[in-house]
Amino acid sequence: MSKELCKRVYVCTKPFVLMIFLQTSYAVTGLVVKSALNKGLNHYTFAVYRNAFAALVFGPFAFFIERKVRPTMTISIFLKIMLLGLLEPVIDQNLFFAGMKLTTATFATAMCNIVPAITFVMAWIFRLEIVRMKSLHSQGKMIGTLVTVGGAMIMTLVRGPAIQFPWTNDHQPLHPQTSANTVSTQDQIKGSLMITVGGFCWASFIILQAHTLKSYPVELSLTTLVCMMGALEGSILTVMAEWGNASIWSINWDVKLFAAVYSGIMSSGCAYYIFGVVMQERGPVFVTSFNPIGMVIVAILGSLFLAEKLTLGSVVGAVVIVVGLYMVLWGKSKDQNQQYQDEESSIDKKTLGQHEVTDVKTQCC
Repeated sequence: MSKELCKRVYVCTKPFVLMIFLQTSYAVTGLVVKSALNKGLNHYTFAVYRNAFAALVFGPFAFFIERKVRPTMTISIFLKIMLLGLLEPVIDQNLFFAGMKLTTATFATAMCNIVPAITFVMAWIFRLEIVRMKSLHSQGKMIGTLVTVGGAMIMTLVRGPAIQFPWTNDHQPLHPQTSANTVSTQDQIKGSLMITVGGFCWASFIILQAHTLKSYPVELSLTTLVCMMGALEGSILTVMAEWGNASIWSINWDVKLFAAVYSGIMSSGCAYYIFGVVMQERGPVFVTSFNPIGMVIVAILGSLFLAEKLTLGSVVGAVVIVVGLYMVLWGKSKDQNQQYQDEESSIDKKTLGQHEVTDVKTQCC
């Protein structure tokens, strides 16, 4: 295999490999954090510690690797970083884990599959996504968006009988104290609303990050600054929400500390960096199109280790979400191929025009 072919394969597969890796880390994060929440983890302080650990780990890399290419900080960029730190590290993370505490890790992860649909609509509004009404590809993306939202509504409102996996009948769960995952309808709706609002903030974060990278194209530095700002803003929110309760800041060598360290490094630091790298090549919609992979992993591991029960409504809704989501992904891939063809055609026409001008000049001479 030639070096050029290897390079082409690497370039083509890199975004997919990075996103699958990221979704796997998200799945593990969901399970670890759910276990920590069951043991009394406070989601306010968790968000603060998570982003603080991410900033500490990625800060040195950003300082040394990007010190020669880092653009000058402006007021506009600083304000964008402040808003980025508020949208995902503070609002989304707190709402998501508060919603997860009321539901299950599987349900919370599955509800996040509405994020690609929200991102698609926002990217369309801000002209970051190409939409041609008469194009079959664009119609697929729009229909897929509606199907995805419908699947999320099914997961939220339809319960049905519980579905047993083979391993849940034969083996005891790793954490039997969490097996009583009988979620009331009121808690499920309340948790769904929290996760949905958090999803809007997550999608807004992705769109704003894409805009910010155009004027501040240093992924490591942006990741570090967003995590630092998220830790600072999250600390202010925690003090306001838990005023007088200093015990929530204590942390021991247990699953709570592991949840903060692991999710901070993998699901905050690595995630923001991978978002930036992949968005530069494929756009914001592609970044959020791999959420169903995390949902499948969480569903299997959650039933195995946390004894979470899947209902028929959740499974049907999840399948509908996956179908709609990959309609969006299909349309996105076709649009990208069309864009590449248009760019090549434009280059060929420009080259042909230059040759014609050269021939005219030669004839005149």
